[in-house]
Amino acid sequence: MMNPWRLRLLSQLDTLGTVRAVAQAAHLSPSSVSQQLAVLETETGTELLERTGRRVRLTPAGLILAQRARAILDHMDDVEGELRGFGEEPSGLVRLGVFQSAVHTLAVPAVTRLATAYPHLDVEIIELEPHASMPALRMADADVILTMTDVDDLPLGPDLDLIPLAEDPVLLVLPSGHPAGRGPADLAAFAHEAWTFDMPRSYMADLARRLCRRARFEPRVVGRFSNYMMALQHVEAGLSVTLLPALAVAHSRYDVTTRELATPVTRTITAVIRRGAPARAGVRVVLDALRHDPAPTPLTPPAEWDTATPPGHTSVS
Repeated sequence: MMNPWRLRLLSQLDTLGTVRAVAQAAHLSPSSVSQQLAVLETETGTELLERTGRRVRLTPAGLILAQRARAILDHMDDVEGELRGFGEEPSGLVRLGVFQSAVHTLAVPAVTRLATAYPHLDVEIIELEPHASMPALRMADADVILTMTDVDDLPLGPDLDLIPLAEDPVLLVLPSGHPAGRGPADLAAFAHEAWTFDMPRSYMADLARRLCRRARFEPRVVGRFSNYMMALQHVEAGLSVTLLPALAVAHSRYDVTTRELATPVTRTITAVIRRGAPARAGVRVVLDALRHDPAPTPLTPPAEWDTATPPGHTSVS
């Protein structure tokens, strides 16, 4: 009989590509991972791995089993949840991976409502940026993720179901009293400003640099923060300007001014689940909570932002 834990290791090898990466994700030594995969070969009576030089790769049979393993593990989670709640109501654990600006604006309100409606359902919120959340979903370390489908090199595929939730505009954030004037901002006019960016290789850092380069300048970055509140504090102090999604500034209490971009940019906030197995009751109600009330207030800029009525936005590409 195949061991579910070993099936998960095989699935992770298909996703991560190396035994060492699987070992790091599972908090095991590479030799322990190799031993467990060898046991799985014995359990299945099939050669699942082959060596190419110093590396290990999946055989055709290994690839098939790794892909089937995700559905098998999802079915097991579904059965476990049904047994725990006798199928009468959503129960058990659902892990929700969420990018930073959506934690308090989308995830927390949804989970708060679910806690009242479904007392036997536990929703764990995990802060994951898009580049990390997609592998986590595929490795079954998350059951639902919130991400953006415009991320460069994001590995989408037929194994995923995408549920668009809302459009979130990207805004230029300036210190209060900045002499930039009112109305939509042309980024080229801010080429000589000091800029604050997110951490390297993050979604917003890549997007901000791409937009600046599209405006034909290389930004002078004087601050990098993984937390939007720290970025807003830096701007409030008059030390920089930055680009942030509307969700990140909608409920902030910092003394800053925001401007829409002259060439509007939005990101599509999307919920993603694994395809191939019936969604557990807990996953379904989490999706419903996110879908039916996708934080409309933060996505509509308040009047004090001094922004014009948003024209037809175009998606990031």
